[in-house]
Amino acid sequence: MVAVFSTSNADLGLSSDAEADLAASRTGDEAAFARLAAPLRRELHAHCYRMLGSFHDAEDAVQESLMRAWRGLARFEGRSSLRSWFYTVATRVCLDAVNSRKRRALPMDLGPAADHTVLDSAPLTDVDWLTPYADAQPEDRTERRDTLELAFVAALQHLPGNQRAALLLFDVLDFSAAEIAEIMATSTTSVNSALARARRTIAASAPTPGSTSMTHTVDDSEARSIAARFATALEQGDIDTFVSLLTADVTWAMPPLPHWYRGLEAVADFALQVPMTRCPSWKYRVIQANGAPAVAFYVGLDTGSTHEAWSITVLGLRDDRVAAITSFLGADCFDIFQLPLSVQ
Repeated sequence: MVAVFSTSNADLGLSSDAEADLAASRTGDEAAFARLAAPLRRELHAHCYRMLGSFHDAEDAVQESLMRAWRGLARFEGRSSLRSWFYTVATRVCLDAVNSRKRRALPMDLGPAADHTVLDSAPLTDVDWLTPYADAQPEDRTERRDTLELAFVAALQHLPGNQRAALLLFDVLDFSAAEIAEIMATSTTSVNSALARARRTIAASAPTPGSTSMTHTVDDSEARSIAARFATALEQGDIDTFVSLLTADVTWAMPPLPHWYRGLEAVADFALQVPMTRCPSWKYRVIQANGAPAVAFYVGLDTGSTHEAWSITVLGLRDDRVAAITSFLGADCFDIFQLPLSVQ
């Protein structure tokens, strides 16, 4: 159900062009509605990703939200802003999805770290895995990068839908408790209660937005340089350089494999036994994912052969060191970044 609002367009802070598009949209002009929604599409997609933990699920949620908004446009009378109305629709779409699907997970959610390197582990196909998120270019970014951090998004998946939505709308998107109550069709008391419970859960399991426990002090250029040195060390089998880039408590997870590793010794041993020994030739591209540097890795038989997509590896930095490595194995996530599935 779409909320009903009532006020004049002038009270909404709309530009004259947006007012014209809103008026035209009410008469059934789909192109005008597309222009009206376009400035919000990116941030709505990021909101849906945080809620659902999947780039593709977020795509579906945004599409469904826009369809519901289009069908319900006649009921939008402007008591709140157009942005609030779009977020109302998108949040309710996501809450429906949360209530009907399994939550997204990382290997850390399934059990403790492995105590030795596991070779030839079988992927778990019955788990709905968290996926990486393709960032906008830095100059175009509207969302705060720390709110897309993998650890934060993974922790959100442990919250009930109402707590997840309240936390994101208040702490990330700066809606007031009263606005959130209207968006979620509940009371401000319920919103404040959901916020308090959500914050306690998140504080116990992941960095909160704005914290320094999994953020970096280097600029984007240096972060990309760290990612390139990390990838080159794997490519060249240079374990000394590889280790020098890591924090003492580094973790490495590889969904859809269930095993993961914690600590410098365990991560270095895995690197030596698997990617540096079992993968004969590497090529890579440094990219951006979840507000962090990342690497698209390709593996081939030798330097002259075709290299196939192996992983999207997201690096969580603490200051100028890698504190978390999450390798999303296989080709499934390469389309998110509009990357080829093989390179020469």
